[in-house]
Amino acid sequence: MKILFTKTALGLLALGAVLSSCSKREQSQKTGITYNDKNNGGYERFRQSHPSPGPGLVPIEGGTFVMGGSADQDITYDYNNVRRRVTVPSFYMDETEVSNQDWLDYLHWINITFPQDRELYYNAVPDTLVWRHPLSYNEPYVDNYLRHPAFQDYPVVGVTWDQAQAYCSWRTDRTNENILRETGKLVAWKDQGKKGGGGDAGIAANGQPFNTDIYLNGQMTGAGVDGKKMMPNLSPNAQAGTGKGGKAVRPVRMEDGILKQAYRLPSEAEWEYAALALAGNTQFENIDDGKMYTWNGLGVRSAKRKTRGLIMANFKRGSGDNAGVGGYLNDKADITAPVRSYAPNDFGLYNMAGNVNEWVADTYRQTSFEEFEDFNPFRGNEFSNKRMADPSKGLYAKDKYGKPIKDPAHSNKKLKYSELLALQQQTTAAQSANPNAPLATSQTGSLPVDSLLPKNSGKAYTPDARGEKDEVNKALYGTTTLVNDHSKVYKGGSWNDMAFWLNPATRRFMDQDEASAEIGFRCAMTLVGAPEINPNGKPHYPVKKAKPFKAR
Repeated sequence: MKILFTKTALGLLALGAVLSSCSKREQSQKTGITYNDKNNGGYERFRQSHPSPGPGLVPIEGGTFVMGGSADQDITYDYNNVRRRVTVPSFYMDETEVSNQDWLDYLHWINITFPQDRELYYNAVPDTLVWRHPLSYNEPYVDNYLRHPAFQDYPVVGVTWDQAQAYCSWRTDRTNENILRETGKLVAWKDQGKKGGGGDAGIAANGQPFNTDIYLNGQMTGAGVDGKKMMPNLSPNAQAGTGKGGKAVRPVRMEDGILKQAYRLPSEAEWEYAALALAGNTQFENIDDGKMYTWNGLGVRSAKRKTRGLIMANFKRGSGDNAGVGGYLNDKADITAPVRSYAPNDFGLYNMAGNVNEWVADTYRQTSFEEFEDFNPFRGNEFSNKRMADPSKGLYAKDKYGKPIKDPAHSNKKLKYSELLALQQQTTAAQSANPNAPLATSQTGSLPVDSLLPKNSGKAYTPDARGEKDEVNKALYGTTTLVNDHSKVYKGGSWNDMAFWLNPATRRFMDQDEASAEIGFRCAMTLVGAPEINPNGKPHYPVKKAKPFKAR
């Protein structure tokens, strides 16, 4: 009886707390207007929260570190990783490399969504011929590595930098679509094939697949798309909708904090920072011990009792030694190993050394470390804007796959509305001639936008800032050097590399449309909001709530 009374009392207290919180709506700190009240204009304020990572990701708390600092020698004499202290913001990163099964999911979606588009499917298939060598019998890997279930948990290889970027874009849309369908903001998966419930899996009523940008712009809504639990629309301009009791509803907005940020390749700085995982050696901002590899110590064998003597990663121990002696293999692998092999580093990331090298987002330059920005260093920016199909309605132009068409950015600042309208009018003819082609920039002379930009803006703006500080003759790229704007960085070492390349500071490059049996990738995601991942147990300055305003 006493237990029952206690539970009842606690329930009543909880109910009272909920009712009390509902009766005290938040107010604007600057106007006093109550938020989330449909009677005063429907101003909305959403619960401020620390976003959770997307599927497969783990949080990486950022901070300062010496980029290139773990390198102890320069055996290649490249002088391309000069030590440089930088700050990396907090972000999310894949716990493991992208596996063959992950890539087969991607291929399956393409096959069921665009069954007639053989070119799209063909372009997404990895180059399995990367296993083929004139003096090695690797044909079984050519035929089996990608698709045989024995290799399903092994890292995907033969993937170009361009293909990895396309996978990141696809993964973003599928993750956000799944969130919306599972929470009732879009038609549920089980209702997709039903009458009035959209088409096949992943196909909206307009015959195009879900795209995050198009959805957030309000271009993916209506019968057969809207779910049963859409967001309430508090705007006084909203019309009665499909909500319960005919209440007005709306699609999810970025302000709701429901959708995830875009999956992408990590920057070189993010990758190196995550691989080092110095957070495990840090106390009160003091780093107790540096690292040469992703683990502590100078050796490559485990010192723990249960695994003593075992190799800590999948790499080539010496010339001709990819596996060890039969009967007691040193790293338990000959080529790649499953993506969860070996112990994770102090951030919880697997195989940040060995197994496969990994693509990062950066364009390679030998002098990047000397020219990087101190905060969030990255080299590879190609700034773009989404093309408008109907400027008066704010609608984006879409390609045949339902993605927004992006054009090179014309300015590094927000244009005046009159300038924006004039620019859009000048590009209408070009859009009509070739709807999917990116529009030329002012540097080509094909689009006279310079006259529309603010005066005294200095030199002409270029949306391609990859080589912005490279004082070289770009006509010689690819002729006198292998380095060009298509050269992308990869890091980490592979199953076929010596231990030197396991050092997180080492870096190499390859053309973005080439592939290798020794290169895979993993995805990252930007963390928005406060950078501190685990604030519990740490000192903080108290933050007082704003005093409520009372109209008199």
